[in-house]
Amino acid sequence: MEDPARFVPGADPESLHGYQWKTLFLPEGTILKSWSYGENNYARVQGDQIIHNGRAVSPNQFAQSFARSTRNAWQDLFIRRPGDKTFKIACRLRDELIAASKTPAPAPAAIPPLPVASERALPVPQAPQPASATLRNTDCEPGWDLPERRKFRYRLEDVAF
Repeated sequence: MEDPARFVPGADPESLHGYQWKTLFLPEGTILKSWSYGENNYARVQGDQIIHNGRAVSPNQFAQSFARSTRNAWQDLFIRRPGDKTFKIACRLRDELIAASKTPAPAPAAIPPLPVASERALPVPQAPQPASATLRNTDCEPGWDLPERRKFRYRLEDVAF
């Protein structure tokens, strides 16, 4: 709620009304919608309350009022604030608010370039030497010195279940 006037252009923060739903502020005139059993249900923010069927409710009470099961209001309610063109699900609005509140880390200070003379003094990085192939025990029988072609140590058919 850093800048509540950003929802309604030209609004005075002292006279701004709305419903504070945890971290999400719903300004006056916001419409809440939920779809349940084939029909849409609506509520509106009037003053500092959410009004549904003529009585003040919380977002959770609105989500539960027409459902026959337990509902998560963040996942169930779609919100259209004044100035929005479409409805957005409440959890997305909450996530956008969290992302906007996180400030990016300050950029690290620029490191001045090294002088040309010191660049020549630095050792040139070299690629690591390839690991030598492990030698197999060849003293058992002929053919053990051939390269391994199996991808797996055991065949699936050989594994006892």
